[in-house]
Amino acid sequence: MAAFQFNADEIFTMAEQIERNGARFYRVAAKNNPPARELLQSIAEMEDQHLTTFEQMHKVFSVRAHDAERDTFDPEGEAAAYLSSMANGQVFDTKKDPALLLKGNETIGEIIHIAIGLEKDSIVFYLGMKELVSKRLDKKSIEIIIKEEMQHITLLSNKLSGT
Repeated sequence: MAAFQFNADEIFTMAEQIERNGARFYRVAAKNNPPARELLQSIAEMEDQHLTTFEQMHKVFSVRAHDAERDTFDPEGEAAAYLSSMANGQVFDTKKDPALLLKGNETIGEIIHIAIGLEKDSIVFYLGMKELVSKRLDKKSIEIIIKEEMQHITLLSNKLSGT
């Protein structure tokens, strides 16, 4: 039987980087696409707001993290394998700059399709991470993050259907 340590602190660190990456992606896209600059800048600002929210949540969880037991039972080693894949950048690489996906000549539709893909990747990441924490409150906090990312997809999809 294997057990490993994993907690909301680590999840929030990754979530914060995901939001930084998202904001950078939208700002680069805005710079390269003047007709859609306002929309893309607006989404970048939403990412900034999410980052601030996640940083605040992170502080709350950091304060209580040392008081809580965080072991998660992982008899098959699946969660540990997932973490290993993630750490190696095979599932979701938070160190990779998604703005590098842009060449500078994309249409707004192409940018939105890339952005929706990135948002979906974020949701998959958070769903996987949610399974790796044992505390009910930690799971709830991750659900909040997932809902925020789902709102991004809805906004982007609405804009795509209007372009």
